[in-house]
Amino acid sequence: MSAGALWVEAIVAALLVLSGLSVLVSAAGFARLPDFFLRMHPPALAYTLGSWCVALAAVLYFSFLQERAALHPLLIPLLLAITVPVTTVLLARVSLFRGRTSGRGNVPSSLARPGAPESDPESDKK
Repeated sequence: MSAGALWVEAIVAALLVLSGLSVLVSAAGFARLPDFFLRMHPPALAYTLGSWCVALAAVLYFSFLQERAALHPLLIPLLLAITVPVTTVLLARVSLFRGRTSGRGNVPSSLARPGAPESDPESDKK
């Protein structure tokens, strides 16, 4: 094992351990939070950090191993950065809808004032 490979493997190991720790902390926080709406964001942020750490470790390791830039592992966190917020918004909307229709008390209310008439798009054009 060369000295060059040793520092690469140490950085890769540190990135992988950081990834595992972020997911572990996220899971502990996820278990402690009492409500679905509170549980939504911290795991998404921690998993995003974890996926970036794993992707950077893969880029570093395979770039050193193949002696050329291996940037294809970066596609995974880029795709996650696009899809995770969309999925989070959809899950939140479904949970709000289900909570409001079931009458649970811990669901945030709608932004519309109760008893206020709905906005009519036809009257807005006049």
